[in-house]
Parts: sequence; structure tokens; C-alpha cells
Amino acid sequence: MEPYGPEERALFESDATALYEEIATQGQLPASDPRIAEGGPARRAFDLLLDLGLVTKDPETDAYAPVDPSSVQSRVVAPLGQEGAKLLEESSQWAKAFGSLSHAWRRSPLTSDRGPFAHIHDEAIGPFIAALVSEAEEELLTAQPQTGRDAQTLASAALRDTAALERGLKMRTLYQHSARRSAITHKYVTAVTARGAEVRTLDEFFNRMIVVDRRVAVIPGQEDLRAAIAIREPSVVAYLVDIFDRTWERARPFSNRDTSMMKDIAAEQRAMTIRMLIEGHADPVSAKRLGVSPRTYAGYVADLKEEYEAETRFQLGYTMGIQGVSGNESGADGDGEDDSAS
Repeated sequence: MEPYGPEERALFESDATALYEEIATQGQLPASDPRIAEGGPARRAFDLLLDLGLVTKDPETDAYAPVDPSSVQSRVVAPLGQEGAKLLEESSQWAKAFGSLSHAWRRSPLTSDRGPFAHIHDEAIGPFIAALVSEAEEELLTAQPQTGRDAQTLASAALRDTAALERGLKMRTLYQHSARRSAITHKYVTAVTARGAEVRTLDEFFNRMIVVDRRVAVIPGQEDLRAAIAIREPSVVAYLVDIFDRTWERARPFSNRDTSMMKDIAAEQRAMTIRMLIEGHADPVSAKRLGVSPRTYAGYVADLKEEYEAETRFQLGYTMGIQGVSGNESGADGDGEDDSAS
């Protein structure tokens, strides 16, 4: 029996089922019924019931009687299941075949001939990174500034990264302190740390980066993230990994919610806000470096103006200058620390 497809199922659900129920209720359907005559409104539905074996003709009464559907179901459903199993197996075999090609490509001299740097643009960036991660064998290092990661992006990253972790990969991820205020980031961190990943945060600004197996690094090519650069030059990748490791040592565990550590984080963000003001950066630039929105950054500045009893930024800078405040003090105090971390 050839498997039935969606067209036959649609006809079965819309018309044939109703016709079968009518035949079952009445006990039979006369062969002379005009609805099932050639060109009749129920002819297609009737032919399907007949082909399925759900009705059979009684030669003595010249009428069609219903057949128990449980005796027919297995003949219809079983071939579909067998066909589905064959397609899944074929899909798996194709995936394995392409997997061996990917390994051969990575080790081919042609890869080196194309140069140590490759530029990826726009919609090709996501699939490229997903393919890299899916082929990873040992370790993922990721640096993710808080800005630019929406719920959909994080959800896709969570699926991709948890799959990698479940294959046994090690993973370390860096965020800015501001990520601690993001509910969607908390969900992502919960998902990956439950599978063995490590996540830390720090106050410094850094750019987006992914390093796969210390073999390939992907960094942004432009400010708007519409281009990326894949780096395969071993010395450059090693340099980027060294920067990551040094930054990692200064970062604080994301899962640590100890009160004293949260106060330290608040103090670090406050100090960085002061440095941004003293260096004269525009608000959008300062907000980006802190990993917050311009509105949140303006709130930080307003807190400092209130703390130092200044009405303008000029007065704030003058007052901090007189008091020797530079934003580089260790253990800086400030009554607003807890507020800046909440």
C-alpha cells in the first residue's frame, strides 16, 4: 500500500469522516445514492473510504456497509511510521557524511590558502557561528557585552550552547556587571551553568568575541555588528585567548550574590561612571562602555550630582576635582553604591 499524504488526510478529515459516520449510523449506504455517483458531491470522499477499506459492498443488498476502523488503521498508519523512520535514518546518515567533510575541510591546506582572516556579513554570521560551535570538540570562550543581546538572540544562543555543553565541551563566558540586572540573561546563565559552564562579570568594557577550541576566533568587523571576522592565525588567536584569560581572572562569578561582592560591583560601576565623566565621553559612548542604556547612565550621573550636591555636570566635575576624586580609588565609598547595583 502506498502511504497516504496530506491531501488524502485533509479530504478524510473534512468529508470522508462525516460520510463514514453517516453510513455507520444508518447501517449502510445504497449503491444508488446519487451523492456517490460519478461527479456527485460525495464521490471523492466515498472513493477514499473505499480505497482505505472503511466501507465494503454487500452484494446481496447492493449497499455499502461500514468496516471497523481499528482493523484499517494499522494498515494506513504503519507504512507512514516506517517511512518516517527511514527518512530519519537517512537524515542521520547524511549528517554524518557532511560531518566527515567538515573535518576534512578544517584540516585541508586549502583552508590556509584562503588566508588567516575571513569576513562574514549580515545574515551569514549566525549560521557561521552555529556551525563553528557545532563542530567544537573541547572548549568555548565567549565575551558578550550586555548591549545588543535581545530575548530571541539569547534563546538561540541558549539552545546552541547547551547542546555543546551536553557534548562535553568546557565553556567560559564573560559579561559586564550590568548583565546581572537582565532577567533574560539570568535565564540563559541558569541554563548553561546547570550544564557545567562558568560565567563571570566585570565592570570594564570589552567587545564581542567567541573562541572555538583555541583554533578560531570570531570578532566584530564593524560597530553595527553587520560584519564579523573569523581569525585562524594561531598567534593572533593565542593573543586573544591570553587577553580573555587575564580578564577572566579579574572578573567576578555571576552566581555569587553575596552582599559584600554586590557592594564591590556597585562601587566599580560608580567608579567607572566617574572616569567616563572626567574623560569627557558623550553619554552614548559612556553608556555603551558600562553596558547600560543612555537613560540608565543618565541616572548614574544624577545620583553623583545629588551625592556631591551639584546642579550641573560642570559643578560636579569641579567638586570631584577639588576633592581629588578620579574614579581610580580603591575601596571607594559612596552612599549610593547599593542603589547603583539594584
